[in-house]
Amino acid sequence: MKNLTKAEEQIMQVIWKLDKAFLRDIMDELSEPKPHSNTVATIIKILVDKEFVGITQFGRTHQYYPLVTKDAYSKNTMKSFVKGYFDGSFSNAVSFMIKENNLSVEDLEMLLKQLKKK
Repeated sequence: MKNLTKAEEQIMQVIWKLDKAFLRDIMDELSEPKPHSNTVATIIKILVDKEFVGITQFGRTHQYYPLVTKDAYSKNTMKSFVKGYFDGSFSNAVSFMIKENNLSVEDLEMLLKQLKKK
């Protein structure tokens, strides 16, 4: 799976949220200061080229929908992050997060319960 830039991720977040969206719908969801609609259209074209977004055509209008789920992208991104920064060790990543975020015992117990369920 290809990596996305921050701008591409921002647009994908909107498309994931809306599931199906026209350009004006995406523009409405973006926070201020909003990029120009031509910029957003260019980013969407890149997302189509990267096979993250599909298109349904209605005359001269395009409706966009995600081809990659948010979960699939999140899993891939986390694996790449852990591989790049923690030598592929998820335990090192969790240890780092515990140290940096001062996770409570309750938080750790909740994580353990979730892990045991899986």
